[in-house]
Amino acid sequence: MPILNRAAELQDEVTEWRRHIHARPELLFAVENTAAFVAEKLKEFGVDEIVTGIGRTGVVGLIKGNGGGSRTIGLRADMDALPLTEISGKPWASTTPGKMHACGHDGHTAMLLGAAKYLAETRNFNGNVAVIFQPAEEGGGGGNLMVKDGMMERFSIEEVYGMHNLPGLPVGQFAIRKGPIMAATDEFTVTIKGRGGHAAQPNRTIDPIAIGAQIVANLQMIAARTVDPLRSVVVSVTKFNAGFAHNVIPNDAQIAGTIRTLDPEVRDIAESRFKQVINGLTAAHGAEADIAFHRNYPVTVNHAAETGHAIATATDIAGAANVNPEIDPMMGGEDFSYMLNARPGAFIFIGNGDTAGLHNPAYDFNDEVITHGISYWVRLAEQRLDA
Repeated sequence: MPILNRAAELQDEVTEWRRHIHARPELLFAVENTAAFVAEKLKEFGVDEIVTGIGRTGVVGLIKGNGGGSRTIGLRADMDALPLTEISGKPWASTTPGKMHACGHDGHTAMLLGAAKYLAETRNFNGNVAVIFQPAEEGGGGGNLMVKDGMMERFSIEEVYGMHNLPGLPVGQFAIRKGPIMAATDEFTVTIKGRGGHAAQPNRTIDPIAIGAQIVANLQMIAARTVDPLRSVVVSVTKFNAGFAHNVIPNDAQIAGTIRTLDPEVRDIAESRFKQVINGLTAAHGAEADIAFHRNYPVTVNHAAETGHAIATATDIAGAANVNPEIDPMMGGEDFSYMLNARPGAFIFIGNGDTAGLHNPAYDFNDEVITHGISYWVRLAEQRLDA
């Protein structure tokens, strides 16, 4: 089945919504205006139940099908932007310096709104569709808060599906895989406590910079010599702050960064080895370490059966030649993982074409994607709730 005719008819209207949201970006949980816009549209569409304030500022709309069935599936989009200043030069560019939709969440929200309008018009399914609009994907864990707020139980959601645009993948194509598709995103900050002094007398100091440099180098041994090379792990030190003068060895140094893994066992191994490296090297040089290790988003794991359903739907829309069912896992993180931990489901990528990359200040969601995204959501709902 090609692009739905009604989805094509909605293209211009949904594009207007997308650009409206794009010009008015909001961060993390402070998406009140975007959430209000979403709730207003759902009300206009005649959605049966609209609940706001889930996960602080999330919105869920429930659309009941004509078949009278009781099964419910969830379709999720994220609403928040990023703390970047946009340089796209588009007429609909961000009107707020320091904030922009650099990850396409404006497009995700608009496409799901388009699908909600279509589904509320036709109701050609046997059961219920919960359209989920989530805040704070970009580091706030809004998906986790929506789950903790009892969203799955409140709406009796049995399966849940997510979608994200992917620059570099041609428009009209989809990509997915069963099992781990995106990584766990743990974060660390380590303060190395030494003893400062004159740079000309390092023997009288405990140099936290020299110790920190050894730590940075040795942390790479987690990937190189600790973890099976066939099991992915990335350790990146992204901050190293110390010192204030050319001739002074400081008391302290601080390093920070992230560890990415695709397997819970590897995640445990990496954390344990990370702490051994830090404590061992600091102790060997007479220093101390204050370790702050935060387990952030878990691995995003697609369930096998639901991945099959997503592939079948994407194939109906785009054709088998335009669906990659075995995309390589990505080491970026995604808090849709919390929803997949709560219910079976699948997360799919939709092509954004030859655009700037995600989290780039020149990025803009490609409006040509809209009809493909709406068609995917509608067909998925109709197939999973076949009347």
